[in-house]
Amino acid sequence: MAKQSLEPGKRYFSLSEEQRLNWLRLIRSQNVGPATFRDLISHYGTASTAIEALPELARRGGAAARIKICSVEDAEYEMERCRSSGAQYIALGEPEYSPLLRHAESAPPLLCVKGNSEILQSKSVGIVGSRNASISGMKLAQRLSSQLGDAGYCVVSGLARGIDAAAHKAALSKGTIAVFAGGVDHVFPEENRELASDILDNGGAIVSEMPMGWKPRAKDFPRRNRIVTGLSMAVLVVEAARRSGSLITARLANEMGRIVLAIPGSPLDPRSEGTNELIKQGASLVTSIEDILEALSPLDPDAEQDLFDMKEPDDRSFEMQHPRLQDADEELRQRIRDSIGPSPCEIDDIIRFTGATAGQVQLVLLELSLAGKLERHSGNRVSRIDG
Repeated sequence: MAKQSLEPGKRYFSLSEEQRLNWLRLIRSQNVGPATFRDLISHYGTASTAIEALPELARRGGAAARIKICSVEDAEYEMERCRSSGAQYIALGEPEYSPLLRHAESAPPLLCVKGNSEILQSKSVGIVGSRNASISGMKLAQRLSSQLGDAGYCVVSGLARGIDAAAHKAALSKGTIAVFAGGVDHVFPEENRELASDILDNGGAIVSEMPMGWKPRAKDFPRRNRIVTGLSMAVLVVEAARRSGSLITARLANEMGRIVLAIPGSPLDPRSEGTNELIKQGASLVTSIEDILEALSPLDPDAEQDLFDMKEPDDRSFEMQHPRLQDADEELRQRIRDSIGPSPCEIDDIIRFTGATAGQVQLVLLELSLAGKLERHSGNRVSRIDG
């Protein structure tokens, strides 16, 4: 399996066990998502310092009740469950973290990995499609998945029934990555439990950002799909209805700058409506492995990209090198809050519209996020949550 090299000149690090525990506490705390996590680490230096700041930030953002912070005991319990299941937490910025996922805007700060973590360094292609797949769709997914493995690519999918399962099965001998919407110890659907075991036994991996034991809800599957996309250089949609999770994955791939590939199908088959529409919108049409390899050929997986610098400092120099976010007087703070409506707007536009500095705007956004009054969108956009 071809692997991507670590980027020269980039700052990689390994968390201490105490830091890893604090990272887990921070990401498991109320209203702290990947983007808010990155902002907190960026501006407070360490997870432990950010945790101390959470109550005041949430209060300033207008939280109705005290924010719930993950306790040391709860984080230690989750860590122990992780270890006892044979899994590990890999942090964004550590060399074991997927180079492809690292550059995604919504990359999980901590990724729970069970199985062969080295496979995360592989060149990867996502394959997704209908759960209620046709026989021809399943055969195509199997054939292309096997051929991608032969060409040195790892296949990534979500272990759902149908196309996902077919892609995983065909890629077993070369190694495949399954992304779970729940915890890595909760196989869903139950019928794919043996397949999940086969993935681990054949040098593959199961990954998730969710807590151990977490049972997936409907809203967790789009979150899973963004990780499938983030791990992949391109996403191939084999079959998809006009309204399906596979089309959400394709949209996420577009937003992340990934290649979108689609297999055409009969206009009479509802399972092909989504893929045919993707092709009309500009997705690359695929009928053979050669089409996929041709689409991938211009990509350089080792090309240097901006890396989210998540390193925690080893000394007290952080305050001098990274001054705390600038505060603003109440009039300016209110102007920033008023500028954010229910429709997504770019953070750069908020800065221009209000005349505030980037640091002043980021601080107010942090406060609103922690108070549960801000939703973050792709493309560095935000919107206000009323109520």
